[in-house]
Amino acid sequence: MQPPIKRIDVSTEELEALLEQARQEPLREDGYQKLRAAIRTLAYVTELLEKQETSLAALRELLCPASTEKTAKVLEQAGIETDERKPLSARNRAAVGHGRNGAAAYGGARKVPIPHAFLKPGDPCPGGCGGKVYSQRDPGLLVRIQGQAPIAATVYELEKLRCNLCGDVFTAAAPEGLGEKKYDETAASMIALLRYGSGFPWNRLADLEESLGIPLPVATQCEIVAETAVVLQPALEELIRQAAQGEVVHNDDTSMRVLSLDRADVSPERTGVFTSGIVWIVQERRIALFFTGAKHAGENLAQVLQQRSRELPPPIQMCDALSRNVPKLPEPLQTVLANCNAHGRRNFVKVIANFPDQCRFVLETLGEVYGYDAVARERGLSPEERLGFHQQHSGPVMDKLRAWLQAQFDDRRVEPNSGLGKAISYLLKHWEQLTLFLRQPGAPLDNNLVERALKKAILHRKNSLFYKTRNGARRGDLFMSLIHTCELNGANPFDYLTELQRHAEELARNPSEWMPWNYQETLERAGASLDSG
Repeated sequence: MQPPIKRIDVSTEELEALLEQARQEPLREDGYQKLRAAIRTLAYVTELLEKQETSLAALRELLCPASTEKTAKVLEQAGIETDERKPLSARNRAAVGHGRNGAAAYGGARKVPIPHAFLKPGDPCPGGCGGKVYSQRDPGLLVRIQGQAPIAATVYELEKLRCNLCGDVFTAAAPEGLGEKKYDETAASMIALLRYGSGFPWNRLADLEESLGIPLPVATQCEIVAETAVVLQPALEELIRQAAQGEVVHNDDTSMRVLSLDRADVSPERTGVFTSGIVWIVQERRIALFFTGAKHAGENLAQVLQQRSRELPPPIQMCDALSRNVPKLPEPLQTVLANCNAHGRRNFVKVIANFPDQCRFVLETLGEVYGYDAVARERGLSPEERLGFHQQHSGPVMDKLRAWLQAQFDDRRVEPNSGLGKAISYLLKHWEQLTLFLRQPGAPLDNNLVERALKKAILHRKNSLFYKTRNGARRGDLFMSLIHTCELNGANPFDYLTELQRHAEELARNPSEWMPWNYQETLERAGASLDSG
């Protein structure tokens, strides 16, 4: 398998100098790498240009990718001068902080109370003023950070004593609470978090631990994760059940590789493999679900919707305009479809070099709508209040945009088959779905929520390249779902996975009490009942 391609930036002048150097003496290593990269790039571009479906715009996007799609940066890269006006959401906003993390930011740190060396509450003031000292609410804080191995090990050396007469051997007892398992729950949680939360490949973690003197073979990691996944399965099933009752759902998918995949449940003509990301908004909570296989995002969403209560109204579904993202279900389980404005906007970003003035108008108009949405978010408006706010402020803006888009075709200012014409046609064709936020409370503007969630799967694909089997993909989906749901709800995924393992029986009996947003309360109730008993 070829190693990943590394980008090398080299100018024409550098290449000319390298050619001259090659005439006189052998190239140094760095010069050789640059020249080889230039030759490979030329061969790759030539291969792409031989394909009829490769456009210059697609080639430019591939070789010169934009670092960001923010309006100001896009206009700057296109050579368009912009004014210095700040976005609506940033106006009158004061600078916040200095960028350093205070002690409160270290929520996972161990806290050690340090009493005063010679004073306690009620003692006379050492300053001799005649008063008494008392405890303050906020203690003095010191933060000290230490390094440690991801997976640590402890060797307990149990002393052995042998009788010189009878020969009996007496071994010291193991520490209380040590248990019989070699790898405890925290080891399993850390392996899963590194693998599926941070994209650490098996071999990379094994090599790291080996260099630190803690052998952790790949086969051992796989075995630990497989055993843990069985214990955590009730939590995933409960997440899916609760997610199906949500008000808003985002879905999309990305390509994935599974070396050994059973395709018995899909059409034999389908060859692709995908990881579908589905993020549900259930009141104030967010639930992320991942599904890897030959099914598209719409088919995986349809399976989740089968668990939705028939008494609930249809949820709002946010996705791009691909038909494979829409579930095919009977009317009681259908969704209210909304399309992603970010996808429509991106079509104009791609052609701004050829149509700068027209694209600038569209980008700045949509930017104004996003500014109003940011204001609604900062004010903490309810879905109904946000709808009224958008109808008042964003409605006239979108009406102006639609009139302008239609006029480009009516007045024959734009060729329909051009890049700009196709971008305009996309907006006009999906206008009702793109503007659902002006008619439905809670309808989002774009699908960025699930796009960010899919970075979990993309990171895994980038570092590990593939899943070996379908079972391995299922385990990855389980851990990614639990880990990212914790992150979306402000819970500590390491602590969550650990507590689920320690309370596996309680989880199996009542999984609804062991969700990322309420498992701490469940632990506190269990601790209180033990204390009272």
